[in-house]
Amino acid sequence: MGGLAQLALARGHRVSGCDANVYPPMSDQLAAAGVHIVEGYGADQIALAPDLWVIGNVVTRGNPLMEAIVDRGLPFASGPQWLAEHMLAGRHVLGVAGTHGKTTTTAMLAHILQDAGLAPGFLVGGVPQDFGVSARLGAGSCFVIEADEYDTAFFDKRSKFLHYRPRTTILNNLEFDHADIFADLAAIETQFHHLVRTLPASGRIIVNAGDEALARVLARGCWSEVQRFGGGEWDVMDVATGASAGDAEPRHRVTLHGADVGELQLALPGAHNRMNALAAVAAADHVGVKPHAALRALASFGGVKRRLEIRGTVAGVTVIDDFAHHPTAIRGTLAALRSRGGERRIVAVLEPRSNTMKQGAVKSQLAASLQSADRVLVYSGGVDWDVAAALAPLGARATVHDDLVALAADAVAGAQPGDQLLVMSNGGFGGIHQRLLDGLAARAAAQPPTSAAASEYAAVAPGTPKQAAA
Repeated sequence: MGGLAQLALARGHRVSGCDANVYPPMSDQLAAAGVHIVEGYGADQIALAPDLWVIGNVVTRGNPLMEAIVDRGLPFASGPQWLAEHMLAGRHVLGVAGTHGKTTTTAMLAHILQDAGLAPGFLVGGVPQDFGVSARLGAGSCFVIEADEYDTAFFDKRSKFLHYRPRTTILNNLEFDHADIFADLAAIETQFHHLVRTLPASGRIIVNAGDEALARVLARGCWSEVQRFGGGEWDVMDVATGASAGDAEPRHRVTLHGADVGELQLALPGAHNRMNALAAVAAADHVGVKPHAALRALASFGGVKRRLEIRGTVAGVTVIDDFAHHPTAIRGTLAALRSRGGERRIVAVLEPRSNTMKQGAVKSQLAASLQSADRVLVYSGGVDWDVAAALAPLGARATVHDDLVALAADAVAGAQPGDQLLVMSNGGFGGIHQRLLDGLAARAAAQPPTSAAASEYAAVAPGTPKQAAA
């Protein structure tokens, strides 16, 4: 919704908005753009008298402002409907769908098209570091959009992506999520099938070759060209750089129909990010960007805020922010961080905040997803199921707190020079990142490092070379 506000501003509209809780980075973007934000949903906001109320999917019946809008018969539309009618009509829409990796892949694709001079518009569910904003109208014919399967609004229970009518579509992966609106994986597959039904015959579907759920979706009917990545037409191969594969970090080469098209040089670690990049290269090819040009662009891709984003380093302890909130994403994030940080300890600090997590739909997978962390701290506030029991397979490595202050204090007290505190949540997590940095700074001030190993570390502000190297 914050992205829609920025697009509406770019079209010359006056825009205001309301929400129960606005937090960075979106709150910073909206403030910089001059969007007036009202905290809460008071019915008195009717006095703003806009031409149209654009409704996000967190709003339900019973919301006082929504009730006032309905009672007075005022015009309203869902965010996806408004976007499709006013921003996407007549443009070549490139949609990125899937359970995981949508934000990063969308940002990669927008970056590639920008580098190619196509001046794309985009709407991303995060803030790409290369653009500094989550949405842009763009001057070109292409519009890149994160195509979410979540429902549209309380009055439109279709998935959001059914409004977008993409011509190029990435299907990254598919597994059970959003337990608050989908009964099972089959229900989500049906929504993806409906998406496929909206695509033109001249369109192209870029699909993960190894995903069984997506294979079932396409088996139900497909009327567009299909290209597969990660084992199909498009693939990425490890190439050892030393005398043997075990002696050096591998390089990665991209192939199309088995022919080498260039090297993938990506600052983001992890196999999942290489798959995201491969999908973006394949999608860019559909709008005329050659693979070698797309790969060149990805070498300068700066990532997305809240995706392994380093928030700061104090006395050798690095605080990292990530949006991971599903066991698969948690596992992938930990693996990526491990590949980048080697033997450095990883302390996972997790808030099970998504509706799927809160309902306990994937609790049986949680312990296994955290297995590679050296220590695990989980906040159980707002969760009804027994978090400690779910984490029992981790033994003494896992600690559960129902108090945020206590959790932060525990993380600070146990932190050692060289540690990586990996904070994972799809919300603001009570500002825990700054709590950790402040706590580490206070501890360092009270107890200056004395060992040779610790003394080389100092408080490092975000963005400095030392912090980036960490």
